[in-house]
Amino acid sequence: MIIAPSVLTADLAALGNACQEAVSAGLDWLHLDVMDGNFVPNLTFGPPVIKQLRKHLGEGPVFDAHLMIENAETMYQDYIDAGCNHLTVHVEAVTHLHRLLHAIREAGAGAGVVLNPATPVDIALEVLPDVDLVLIMSVNPGFGGQSFIPTVEAKIRKLRKAIDEQVAAGGREVQLQIDGGVKTHNIAMLQEWGVTNAVVGSGLFNDRGSVADNLTMLHEALNV
Repeated sequence: MIIAPSVLTADLAALGNACQEAVSAGLDWLHLDVMDGNFVPNLTFGPPVIKQLRKHLGEGPVFDAHLMIENAETMYQDYIDAGCNHLTVHVEAVTHLHRLLHAIREAGAGAGVVLNPATPVDIALEVLPDVDLVLIMSVNPGFGGQSFIPTVEAKIRKLRKAIDEQVAAGGREVQLQIDGGVKTHNIAMLQEWGVTNAVVGSGLFNDRGSVADNLTMLHEALNV
Protein backbone atom coordinates (compact mmCIF):
# COMPACT_ATOMS: atom_id res chain seq x y z
CA MET A 1 0.00 0.00 0.00
CA ILE A 2 1.17 3.50 -0.84
CA ILE A 3 1.02 5.83 2.15
CA ALA A 4 0.56 9.44 1.08
CA PRO A 5 1.12 11.95 3.89
CA SER A 6 -1.40 14.77 4.02
CA VAL A 7 0.94 17.71 4.44
CA LEU A 8 -1.90 19.98 5.57
CA THR A 9 -1.63 18.40 9.03
CA ALA A 10 2.06 19.28 9.29
CA ASP A 11 3.46 22.49 10.73
CA LEU A 12 2.51 24.93 7.98
CA ALA A 13 5.01 27.46 9.28
CA ALA A 14 7.73 25.00 8.27
CA LEU A 15 5.97 23.19 5.45
CA GLY A 16 9.05 22.59 3.34
CA ASN A 17 10.91 21.01 6.24
CA ALA A 18 7.91 18.85 7.16
CA CYS A 19 7.64 17.59 3.59
CA GLN A 20 11.37 16.89 3.54
CA GLU A 21 11.01 14.88 6.77
CA ALA A 22 8.33 12.75 5.12
CA VAL A 23 10.44 12.18 2.01
CA SER A 24 13.49 11.33 4.13
CA ALA A 25 11.39 8.77 6.02
CA GLY A 26 10.81 6.95 2.73
CA LEU A 27 7.47 8.41 1.67
CA ASP A 28 7.58 9.21 -2.04
CA TRP A 29 4.01 10.54 -2.37
CA LEU A 30 2.90 13.86 -0.88
CA HIS A 31 -0.84 14.57 -0.72
CA LEU A 32 -1.58 18.26 -1.26
CA ASP A 33 -5.01 19.38 -0.02
CA VAL A 34 -5.98 22.41 -2.09
CA MET A 35 -9.06 24.23 -0.76
CA ASP A 36 -10.63 27.36 -2.24
CA GLY A 37 -12.97 28.60 0.51
CA ASN A 38 -15.94 28.04 -1.82
CA PHE A 39 -16.35 24.35 -2.58
CA VAL A 40 -15.19 23.70 0.98
CA PRO A 41 -15.19 26.25 3.82
CA ASN A 42 -11.44 26.34 4.40
CA LEU A 43 -8.73 28.03 2.35
CA THR A 44 -5.28 26.47 2.06
CA PHE A 45 -2.70 26.97 -0.69
CA GLY A 46 -2.41 27.00 -4.45
CA PRO A 47 0.10 26.88 -7.31
CA PRO A 48 2.62 29.42 -5.90
CA VAL A 49 3.17 27.41 -2.70
CA ILE A 50 3.26 24.13 -4.61
CA LYS A 51 5.83 25.56 -7.01
CA GLN A 52 8.08 26.52 -4.08
CA LEU A 53 7.65 23.05 -2.53
CA ARG A 54 8.72 21.49 -5.81
CA LYS A 55 11.76 23.75 -5.93
CA HIS A 56 12.62 22.85 -2.32
CA LEU A 57 12.14 19.08 -2.71
CA GLY A 58 13.30 18.50 -6.27
CA GLU A 59 11.75 16.17 -8.79
CA GLY A 60 11.74 13.06 -6.59
CA PRO A 61 8.45 13.00 -4.66
CA VAL A 62 5.10 12.52 -6.36
CA PHE A 63 2.87 15.55 -5.81
CA ASP A 64 -0.68 14.23 -5.47
CA ALA A 65 -2.99 17.27 -5.54
CA HIS A 66 -6.52 16.88 -4.19
CA LEU A 67 -8.34 19.83 -5.73
CA MET A 68 -11.22 20.84 -3.45
CA ILE A 69 -11.97 23.78 -5.71
CA GLU A 70 -14.76 25.00 -7.99
CA ASN A 71 -12.54 26.19 -10.85
CA ALA A 72 -10.52 23.06 -11.64
CA GLU A 73 -11.65 23.24 -15.27
CA THR A 74 -9.88 26.57 -15.74
CA MET A 75 -6.99 26.15 -13.29
CA TYR A 76 -5.72 22.59 -13.84
CA GLN A 77 -2.79 23.68 -16.02
CA ASP A 78 -1.51 26.02 -13.29
CA TYR A 79 -1.21 23.09 -10.89
CA ILE A 80 0.58 20.96 -13.45
CA ASP A 81 2.96 23.82 -14.23
CA ALA A 82 3.62 24.21 -10.49
CA GLY A 83 4.89 20.63 -10.34
CA CYS A 84 1.90 18.38 -9.58
CA ASN A 85 2.12 14.83 -10.93
CA HIS A 86 -1.49 13.87 -10.19
CA LEU A 87 -4.63 16.02 -10.09
CA THR A 88 -7.72 14.63 -8.44
CA VAL A 89 -10.96 16.54 -8.96
CA HIS A 90 -14.30 16.35 -7.18
CA VAL A 91 -17.12 15.01 -9.32
CA GLU A 92 -19.45 17.29 -7.33
CA ALA A 93 -17.59 20.42 -8.50
CA VAL A 94 -16.96 19.68 -12.18
CA THR A 95 -19.42 20.33 -15.01
CA HIS A 96 -17.71 18.45 -17.86
CA LEU A 97 -15.89 15.61 -16.10
CA HIS A 98 -14.82 13.52 -19.10
CA ARG A 99 -13.40 16.55 -20.87
CA LEU A 100 -11.43 17.68 -17.82
CA LEU A 101 -9.96 14.23 -17.16
CA HIS A 102 -8.77 13.95 -20.74
CA ALA A 103 -7.36 17.47 -20.66
CA ILE A 104 -5.36 16.70 -17.49
CA ARG A 105 -3.94 13.54 -19.02
CA GLU A 106 -3.11 15.27 -22.30
CA ALA A 107 -1.26 17.93 -20.30
CA GLY A 108 1.00 15.22 -18.88
CA ALA A 109 -0.41 14.56 -15.41
CA GLY A 110 -2.29 11.65 -13.89
CA ALA A 111 -6.01 12.25 -13.53
CA GLY A 112 -8.25 11.18 -10.68
CA VAL A 113 -11.75 11.67 -9.33
CA VAL A 114 -12.93 12.17 -5.74
CA LEU A 115 -16.24 11.09 -4.24
CA ASN A 116 -17.61 12.69 -1.09
CA PRO A 117 -19.08 10.25 1.47
CA ALA A 118 -22.67 10.74 0.25
CA THR A 119 -21.86 10.68 -3.49
CA PRO A 120 -22.92 7.48 -5.31
CA VAL A 121 -20.10 5.26 -6.47
CA ASP A 122 -21.63 4.84 -9.94
CA ILE A 123 -20.30 8.25 -10.98
CA ALA A 124 -16.74 6.97 -10.62
CA LEU A 125 -17.60 3.78 -12.51
CA GLU A 126 -18.70 5.89 -15.48
CA VAL A 127 -15.20 7.35 -15.89
CA LEU A 128 -13.10 4.43 -14.61
CA PRO A 129 -11.39 3.81 -17.99
CA ASP A 130 -10.30 7.47 -18.04
CA VAL A 131 -8.65 7.81 -14.61
CA ASP A 132 -5.46 6.78 -12.85
CA LEU A 133 -6.87 7.15 -9.34
CA VAL A 134 -10.19 7.16 -7.51
CA LEU A 135 -10.23 8.85 -4.10
CA ILE A 136 -12.96 7.88 -1.65
CA MET A 137 -13.50 10.40 1.12
CA SER A 138 -14.15 8.70 4.44
CA VAL A 139 -14.79 12.09 6.07
CA ASN A 140 -16.44 15.21 4.69
CA PRO A 141 -13.79 17.37 3.00
CA GLY A 142 -12.64 20.69 4.34
CA PHE A 143 -11.59 20.00 7.93
CA GLY A 144 -9.13 17.69 9.64
CA GLY A 145 -9.72 15.65 12.76
CA GLN A 146 -13.05 14.09 11.72
CA SER A 147 -14.10 10.55 12.55
CA PHE A 148 -13.88 7.83 9.92
CA ILE A 149 -17.22 7.06 8.21
CA PRO A 150 -17.38 3.22 8.07
CA THR A 151 -20.20 3.02 5.51
CA VAL A 152 -17.68 3.73 2.74
CA GLU A 153 -16.78 0.03 2.85
CA ALA A 154 -19.46 -0.96 0.33
CA LYS A 155 -18.32 1.80 -2.02
CA ILE A 156 -14.68 0.70 -1.82
CA ARG A 157 -15.47 -2.98 -2.35
CA LYS A 158 -17.61 -2.17 -5.40
CA LEU A 159 -14.81 -0.08 -6.88
CA ARG A 160 -12.21 -2.74 -6.13
CA LYS A 161 -14.26 -5.31 -8.03
CA ALA A 162 -14.74 -2.96 -10.98
CA ILE A 163 -11.03 -2.06 -11.12
CA ASP A 164 -10.00 -5.72 -11.00
CA GLU A 165 -12.43 -6.56 -13.81
CA GLN A 166 -11.12 -3.66 -15.88
CA VAL A 167 -7.51 -4.81 -15.46
CA ALA A 168 -8.43 -8.43 -16.24
CA ALA A 169 -9.97 -7.23 -19.50
CA GLY A 170 -6.73 -5.47 -20.43
CA GLY A 171 -7.73 -2.03 -19.19
CA ARG A 172 -6.03 0.55 -17.07
CA GLU A 173 -4.81 -0.11 -13.52
CA VAL A 174 -6.32 2.41 -11.12
CA GLN A 175 -5.13 3.41 -7.67
CA LEU A 176 -7.90 3.15 -5.08
CA GLN A 177 -7.20 5.85 -2.51
CA ILE A 178 -8.92 6.70 0.77
CA ASP A 179 -8.67 9.91 2.78
CA GLY A 180 -9.93 10.62 6.28
CA GLY A 181 -9.33 9.07 9.67
CA VAL A 182 -6.71 6.54 8.56
CA LYS A 183 -4.73 5.34 11.57
CA THR A 184 -2.83 2.28 12.78
CA HIS A 185 -6.02 0.68 14.12
CA ASN A 186 -7.81 0.58 10.74
CA ILE A 187 -5.20 0.68 7.97
CA ALA A 188 -4.98 -3.13 7.68
CA MET A 189 -8.77 -3.31 7.42
CA LEU A 190 -8.69 -0.77 4.59
CA GLN A 191 -6.10 -2.81 2.76
CA GLU A 192 -8.35 -5.88 3.09
CA TRP A 193 -11.22 -3.89 1.59
CA GLY A 194 -9.05 -3.22 -1.48
CA VAL A 195 -7.49 0.19 -0.83
CA THR A 196 -4.07 0.55 -2.47
CA ASN A 197 -3.27 4.14 -1.48
CA ALA A 198 -3.98 5.66 1.95
CA VAL A 199 -3.81 9.36 2.75
CA VAL A 200 -2.60 9.76 6.32
CA GLY A 201 -2.52 13.07 8.17
CA SER A 202 -2.37 13.16 11.95
CA GLY A 203 -1.36 9.49 11.94
CA LEU A 204 2.01 10.69 10.59
CA PHE A 205 2.33 14.33 11.64
CA ASN A 206 1.72 14.48 15.39
CA ASP A 207 3.48 15.23 18.66
CA ARG A 208 3.72 11.56 19.67
CA GLY A 209 6.71 10.81 17.48
CA SER A 210 8.62 11.54 14.32
CA VAL A 211 7.20 10.82 10.89
CA ALA A 212 9.64 7.92 10.57
CA ASP A 213 8.50 6.39 13.88
CA ASN A 214 4.83 6.81 13.01
CA LEU A 215 5.43 5.30 9.58
CA THR A 216 7.04 2.28 11.19
CA MET A 217 3.91 1.76 13.30
CA LEU A 218 1.70 1.99 10.22
CA HIS A 219 3.84 -0.58 8.41
CA GLU A 220 3.71 -2.86 11.44
CA ALA A 221 -0.07 -2.56 11.50
CA LEU A 222 -0.21 -3.53 7.81
CA ASN A 223 1.92 -6.60 8.42
CA VAL A 224 -0.12 -7.98 11.35
